[in-house]
Amino acid sequence: MSRGRPRQFDPEKALDAALMLFWRHGYEGTSLAALADAMGINMPSLYGAFGNKESLFRKALARYIERPASYMSKALKTPDIRQAIKNMYQGAIDMVMEHDHPDGCLLVQGALASGPASEWVRHELTLRRGGAEAAVRRRLERAVEEGDLPTSTDPEQLARYLITVLWGMSVQAAGGATREQLFDISRQALRSLQVNHQRNTVLPR
Repeated sequence: MSRGRPRQFDPEKALDAALMLFWRHGYEGTSLAALADAMGINMPSLYGAFGNKESLFRKALARYIERPASYMSKALKTPDIRQAIKNMYQGAIDMVMEHDHPDGCLLVQGALASGPASEWVRHELTLRRGGAEAAVRRRLERAVEEGDLPTSTDPEQLARYLITVLWGMSVQAAGGATREQLFDISRQALRSLQVNHQRNTVLPR
C-alpha cells in the first residue's frame, strides 16, 4: 500500500513564516495568497497541512505564545517578585527590539484593524491578554502569601497596572520608542512594587 507522497516543505518553518506575516500585518491584512507565498507552499498544501486561514492563525498564535512571548511564563517562575517583574519587562523589551521581529506585540497589534467579520480575532486576542494578566495576578498573590509583598497589596489591581504598562510598551515600541525609553518605563512600573525586603537587584540599563 502506498504511504502517499511526503510533504515537500518543513511545516515548522512554514508556520514560523505565517506567524511573522500575521504579526506584521494582522489577521485581516494578511491574505491567503501572501501566506502561501511566504510559507513557500501552494494553496492545497496550505489547506492540507494547516486548515483554513482561521485555523492557521490560531496555530500561529499558539506558536507566538510558545516561542517569542514565552518570556512571560519564564519570568514569572523567578522566586523574587521584583526580579520576576523586572525579567518580564526585560523579556518584552528584548522581544519588541529584536530586529528580526515585526514591531510591537501580536496580542496587541493583531486586533487593532479587525472588522466585524473578524470579531473572533479580537475576542481571541482579548482572551489571551486576559490570560497573561491572570498569570501575573496569580504570581502577585503568591508573593503576598510568601511575604514578598505587603498584605495590603491588591494583586488584581496591581496586575492590571503592570500588564497595562507591558502592552503600552509594545505600542510605544511600534511607534519608534528606543530601548532606553522602554527601560525608563519599566523602571517606573517597578517602583510600584512595595516589596517587604530589598534584594540585590540592579535595574536594567
